[in-house]
Amino acid sequence: MPRIISSRQVRAIAALMFVATSWIALSAKETTVEELKARLSSANPGERPRLCLEIAQKQLDAADKSYLAVESEKGQAALTDVVAFSELARDYAIQSRKHQKQIEIEVRKMIRKLIDLKNTVSHDDQLAVQDTIDRLQKVRDDLLFSMFPKGEKK
Repeated sequence: MPRIISSRQVRAIAALMFVATSWIALSAKETTVEELKARLSSANPGERPRLCLEIAQKQLDAADKSYLAVESEKGQAALTDVVAFSELARDYAIQSRKHQKQIEIEVRKMIRKLIDLKNTVSHDDQLAVQDTIDRLQKVRDDLLFSMFPKGEKK
């Protein structure tokens, strides 16, 4: 004998379907680097560090994919953006005194990814990756110094 579904159960199923399709639609619409760059100019100063960091992270992923596809030029261009937007994130974070700790943590994670990437690319490309690592380490050092200045006691 078939089981009859109540109207309450139908509404619950419909609500779950709505939530699931909304979640899928939101996850499918991932913001592109170009959209983030466009938002950066109109963002308030407190949002800029996070936007710059998100751009840098997306470009790091793009660099990784480019190097895996043996497209060194695209990879190096993406690494240039990683450095530029990480430095902007640092500058905006220090200026606004917001998100410094989070930016430092995420930059440290990006350095780890770059170290892994460096071990997989050709010798010529390793120089560009190492330069990016060095510059991101400087970004971290600057952020740490701004959070914990030497000689000042609070």
